[in-house]
Amino acid sequence: MVKKSTIAYVCQSCGCVYPKWQGKCDACGEWNTIVEEKTSEEFSNISSKKKGHQIDFVSLNGEGQTYKRLVTNLSEINRVSGGGLVPGSVILVGGDPGIGKSTLLLQICAGMANQLQKNSCFYISGEEAIDQVRIRAKRLGLAESPVRLASTTSVKDIIATLEKENPALVIIDSIQTMYLEDVESTPGSIAQVRACAYELIKIAKKKGFTLFLVGHVTKQGSIAGPRVLEHMVDTVLYFEGDRGHHFRILRAVKNRYGATDEIGVFEMQDTGLIEVENPSALFLAERQGCVSGSCVFAGIEGSRPLLVEIQALVGNSGYSGAKRAVVGWDSNRLAMILAVLEARCGMNFSTHDVYLNIAGGLKISEPAADLAVAMAVISSMTNKPLPADMVVFGEIGLSGEIRAVSQPNLRLKEAQKLGFTNAIIPNNFSKDKKTKTISNMSYHEIGNVQRLISRFS
Repeated sequence: MVKKSTIAYVCQSCGCVYPKWQGKCDACGEWNTIVEEKTSEEFSNISSKKKGHQIDFVSLNGEGQTYKRLVTNLSEINRVSGGGLVPGSVILVGGDPGIGKSTLLLQICAGMANQLQKNSCFYISGEEAIDQVRIRAKRLGLAESPVRLASTTSVKDIIATLEKENPALVIIDSIQTMYLEDVESTPGSIAQVRACAYELIKIAKKKGFTLFLVGHVTKQGSIAGPRVLEHMVDTVLYFEGDRGHHFRILRAVKNRYGATDEIGVFEMQDTGLIEVENPSALFLAERQGCVSGSCVFAGIEGSRPLLVEIQALVGNSGYSGAKRAVVGWDSNRLAMILAVLEARCGMNFSTHDVYLNIAGGLKISEPAADLAVAMAVISSMTNKPLPADMVVFGEIGLSGEIRAVSQPNLRLKEAQKLGFTNAIIPNNFSKDKKTKTISNMSYHEIGNVQRLISRFS
């Protein structure tokens, strides 16, 4: 068997390989992300002649292995994971620096250690020394929890240790700091992240313990390293939130054992992350009364209804080109809403700056927020506030029609719970057999944006 070393130039952002170095990656457009890496290729005449084994196929209706989930002490984690942690599953957690990833995982590890009482929860840090983790644990009141703590970056040492133990939960903080001696590249590179994750995932499946991997994120917000890393794991969680606000959102973007787009809401305090039982009340806590440009949107995040305040500000532009600034929503979708209002309602935004903000720093992606955004913009443009007890939801089409959205009853029940008595909703709501009228709420069904303008005249 002959080993041949070759040199390749790999982009650390997207993993694209080049035969020689260049300053800009053609695939992702990033600058100064291409580094030199050594790879080993093995050639063997004997192995090339070796035949594979025949695969045994089974039917679909056979009895599968049932997993007993590990229910954590945090109900928001159980919600996001689909009911608890599945033994043998691998969970990748990503988020901005300082958002609270290590704090959350230390709380999970300490809670599971107190629950199991078997010295089977391991927290392995590659970024911090042991004393640094102890300082955080003391601040969070978790110093007495029976957590097995270690600080190392060698994957071989981690695997050799876990082979002799009987772990139930292992946390690696973070995967970008781990390294394998067999891979000739620096820690955090594409090759190291892929190889280290593969070895850790393999032992997690073999031993049947739940593995958490902390992943760094790029400036675009995606998890750093090869995209294949997200395909290798069972669950991908993103920890979102503005560091200027006190709440955090844990969002599941992939989950083989539960629903995707499920969210958990936490509040950051001095004693750690505290679960929020009623997130709608939290997001609307600082909302003022009758102010122009403010509209309450009844949304759905996963299976949870959520009320958030959408704020818009329209002002005269002092430049030749009007400015558009969006926080927490899709800027392209705002441009579409403004174009529909100009084409179908005769409004003119070409000489006005438009600013849009989702209060509290929450990010919204569902198109059901179209109608609430349009009403907030029109309210600011006309300087006429909306009623303080009104919620809005609905999707706007390019022809100006307002389309129905999913789960309207769930949205309205959440609004009624918080004291809202009026709702502007898509047309034909009362005629739909799947929907039920909620008492003590008055509905205003709108079929197109032209009727929406008439409410402000």
